[in-house]
Amino acid sequence: MSLRIGTSGWYYDEWVGPFYDKKKGMFTAYTKVFDTTEVNSTFYRYPSPRMVEGWNRSSPEVFVFALKLPQVITHEKWLSLDEDVEGDTGRFLNLLNPLYRSGKLGPILIQLRPKFNFDEHAGALESYLEVLPDEYEWAVEFRNKSWLNPETYSILERHNVAYTIVDEPLLPPDIHVTADFAYVRWHGHGTRPWYNYEYTPEELESWLPKVEETTMKARKTYGYFNNHYSANAVKNAVEILSMLNRETPEQKEALKKIVEHRKQGPRPRGVQPLEAFKSTGEGLSIADRIASFTTTARISRAEKIGDDELTINASSGDRVQSEIRDYFIDIDAGARVLRHNCDDWRKGADQARLCKHIVKLLMALPPGQAERFLADMWENRESWKFEAA
Repeated sequence: MSLRIGTSGWYYDEWVGPFYDKKKGMFTAYTKVFDTTEVNSTFYRYPSPRMVEGWNRSSPEVFVFALKLPQVITHEKWLSLDEDVEGDTGRFLNLLNPLYRSGKLGPILIQLRPKFNFDEHAGALESYLEVLPDEYEWAVEFRNKSWLNPETYSILERHNVAYTIVDEPLLPPDIHVTADFAYVRWHGHGTRPWYNYEYTPEELESWLPKVEETTMKARKTYGYFNNHYSANAVKNAVEILSMLNRETPEQKEALKKIVEHRKQGPRPRGVQPLEAFKSTGEGLSIADRIASFTTTARISRAEKIGDDELTINASSGDRVQSEIRDYFIDIDAGARVLRHNCDDWRKGADQARLCKHIVKLLMALPPGQAERFLADMWENRESWKFEAA
């Protein structure tokens, strides 16, 4: 019985200070503390062969990667075999061959659409599971309560596919072990967004018997904290490992560093942006929405960009095309595509992390239009394509 607990992703600027000493070498620093991670970027686009080779080369022999299945399979094609999702899956698995050969490939997470319900799509799910090669570990994360029934669990058990145990506001954190391994995701209980959250010791303690249950029923258990704001994911992952008496010396030092960093108090937040655009009605303000997609430092840098450096070439209700400095930005809300070409955006597009140029454009738009764009990006985040041109 083995247990691996890590975080969803590792590349976050705000982890520099509480967790990392510097931006360079984040992944190497991460692997010195945790032996597994969940890669979310593969949901937005296929990884390049060079990227996969880099993960394999830069990680220790005992390290394990869990990866999200690309959204083209789950969200665009709805697992339909008629749309050749079997071929798409084969392409993805071929790219992961270096990890598979080295024994570093862990579960592949099939995260479904919220609208993908049991009544209409149970057949599509089972048909897709039937064509999956069984030498890989597969897990399904449901986003619709209609799947919480015995027939669903039977489908998963027949194919040795794990039911993803989640802690979030949408579904109950019920324990269902349907494969020879278990998969747990802690999203958090924040509201703007869910994963802007820090678990209390009492909340983590309530999870101890559940984790112990999975380790008793499954050959191995994987768990990932997705509450990445302020390095909460790192802190909570180490805390629960400590409660389970599985904490390593490196993890103990990492937790100590985070705690000491927080004693220094909050770092200066810089300019407080967009106060004039505060919403007087229900919902989030423009400032709140932008803060959900980027850091305070980037918002502050955006405000320092001169108005004369931004040119809006075309603007309609659903489409804005602009140039800023030596770059372009194209927001197409109708097609739910955001394209930009600066280096900072390229590094953060897979996380939908807005760079200073995009923030500047949103600040320059009429408040109502900016709010519509940001609201739709947040509420339909899984449907948007964030492309680095």
